[in-house]
Amino acid sequence: MMVIVVEGAPPRLRGRLAVWLLEVRAGVYLGSYGRRVREMIWGQVQAYIEDGNAVIAWATSQEVGFEFDTCGANRRIPVDLDGFRLIAFGADVALPKEPGPMAIVGPRRRGR
Repeated sequence: MMVIVVEGAPPRLRGRLAVWLLEVRAGVYLGSYGRRVREMIWGQVQAYIEDGNAVIAWATSQEVGFEFDTCGANRRIPVDLDGFRLIAFGADVALPKEPGPMAIVGPRRRGR
């Protein structure tokens, strides 16, 4: 079993994924293929992701039961910690550093 999740992917990549995998939600693809086909599909994702990002996870016989890989810019960064792959959160570069004029400051209150 493998799962691929894409964000901001161009339509032609989504179409390529739909040929091989079942799209169960927008940008979430499921399938069950061997290593060679999985690597071919992931190669297509890496080649055509453009400004988007993607993650793939697949079942393995390791202790954790799965492995994963990522591509594209995302604040979630895979790191290896003593043989375990974990996720570190980097700085969010998409958000402005200072609130703009439309920013909501403080919690909203009812009745106002």
